[in-house]
Amino acid sequence: MKFLLVAVNAKYIHSNPAVYSLRACAGEGLRRHVELAEYTINQPMAEILADIYARRPDAIGFSCYIWNWRLVRELLGELPKLLPDAALWLGGPEVSYDADVILRGYPQVAGIMVGEGEITFRELLDYYVKGPRAAESEGAEPRGVDDAGRREAGPALGLADIPGLCLPTGYTPCRPLTDLSAIPFLYDDLAPFENRILYYESSRGCPFRCSYCLSSIEKQVRLRDMDIVKRELQFFLDHRVRQVKFIDRTFNCSHSHAMAIWTYLLEHDNGVTNFHFEISADLLREDEIELLNRFRPGLAQLEIGVQTVNPGTLEAIRRTADLERLESAVAAIRRGGNVHLHLDLIAGLPYEGYESFGKSFDRVYRMRPHQLQLGFLKVLKGSEMWERAAEYGIRYLEQPPYEVLCTDWLSYEEVLRLKRIEEMVELYYNSGQFTHTLPFLEKAFPGPFAMYGALAEFYEEKGYLTASPARAYRYQALLDFAGRRDPRRREAYRELLTYDLYLRENAKSRPGFAPDISAWKEAARSFYREEEQKRRYLPDYEGFDSRQLARMTHLEPFAYPVWDIDRMAEGYAAYGAGEGPKHTFVLFDYRRRDPLTWEAAAQTIGD
Repeated sequence: MKFLLVAVNAKYIHSNPAVYSLRACAGEGLRRHVELAEYTINQPMAEILADIYARRPDAIGFSCYIWNWRLVRELLGELPKLLPDAALWLGGPEVSYDADVILRGYPQVAGIMVGEGEITFRELLDYYVKGPRAAESEGAEPRGVDDAGRREAGPALGLADIPGLCLPTGYTPCRPLTDLSAIPFLYDDLAPFENRILYYESSRGCPFRCSYCLSSIEKQVRLRDMDIVKRELQFFLDHRVRQVKFIDRTFNCSHSHAMAIWTYLLEHDNGVTNFHFEISADLLREDEIELLNRFRPGLAQLEIGVQTVNPGTLEAIRRTADLERLESAVAAIRRGGNVHLHLDLIAGLPYEGYESFGKSFDRVYRMRPHQLQLGFLKVLKGSEMWERAAEYGIRYLEQPPYEVLCTDWLSYEEVLRLKRIEEMVELYYNSGQFTHTLPFLEKAFPGPFAMYGALAEFYEEKGYLTASPARAYRYQALLDFAGRRDPRRREAYRELLTYDLYLRENAKSRPGFAPDISAWKEAARSFYREEEQKRRYLPDYEGFDSRQLARMTHLEPFAYPVWDIDRMAEGYAAYGAGEGPKHTFVLFDYRRRDPLTWEAAAQTIGD
């Protein structure tokens, strides 16, 4: 008997911890009957169909989410034609809420695993492997279920005896919540995860009740035993995996739990592995921040959901947030200069119009995260937001991902404007390629939101391509935009963009937007000849001659102090038309890079 668990991920670099957890929980005796198949939504349906057919499974289980539900439904329509005897099962958040409705629409589906599926799947697999012994026997006593959701010893009965299922005949009894510490470790073999993100779970549930989130439905927070967690983290460290992403909904909801894990990672850091945590910043305590400030740069990254700063909106979505404390915590972490910060906003929430969202954007933007995600409300089935959508005038897509179209406060046209702004934020801010140009350009606008709005309009007017693979294209477009908006400072923008470009890469050909430096070539050659002899600035390049040094690094003259973000911003009014201050050479060293931003080390010659 072969039970095929199918995951259709959003991207190749993703993996699906759910199917690995189901297989792990099957136990030694049953897991040999389980096979995993992972695909992506970018693969043609026919290609996935052919691969499933080639595996000849007896039963197929699909892990269903908003990003793959359309594709899964296509497969459900075709598989019975090719594998008519294979039982089709579904599970996951996309099908758990209205499982009975889904079964009526897809009669070819044998059933749905509702909610947590580890123990449910093990018993379902046992049913298929051993058969429904005594299922029809009169007088057969049904087995009980212990506190961990495991079935007590006794004869195997029918599907209706397995808790946590929705069958064409109706729901079976609810499955008790699983003991998180009883779930086996997922990653006994790392071969399938080469060049992919590994996901890890040290807790389930969330103490908060945010109305747009399905985690608010499960009110109990369960923690995995710390000794087990440390042992499993050490496995990642020993194998020097590149990234582990914790999927805990609010990682720091337990102070002691978070401190124990962060302390262990600090003490056992292997210098390679990065750990991602989703946290609530306004819960951070001083000792947690102090501990994070001691991390190796690149050891951790934090994702912080701010969502909005509108008080009425926060109240409506049942989100408690101390914004001043959040800002203070973010600032304290930023000062450490060693932890990557990712902040989130959600457009389309109740009582948040276009102008209000702009205020939320500006306040969060000024916290200077390394990445700012401008997301759009997803009205998830079963959430409070789904139940109250009509009350708020929220119209949204009928099909996944159920994204907001408009609300009583935000028109569809404004949503489209925000979509274009989101593209600009991704291209220019989140790319990390314009870290010195953007703060200077902001001075020409009332605020960052206004700047990105104007940039989006400029792109649309000019017909510029947001998907152009050429980086120089984006630099030139930004120079054209800045030159139109702020023509007196065009030369300053030219130098800022040149500085930003060489921070990121040792460009083989000089970009067209960069200033002419032909008059400085002899000065550059003289510098490298002297550096070959003295090694004052490049001590790590021993053994290379002046020509090699010139190829491996870059030397650029600047008339403005573009390397100093604060100085440029403060001196904005002074950097108008005409000559800037005396030229200063900056040396870009690509062997030394910032582990967070990957920017080359840059030093002014003479320092």
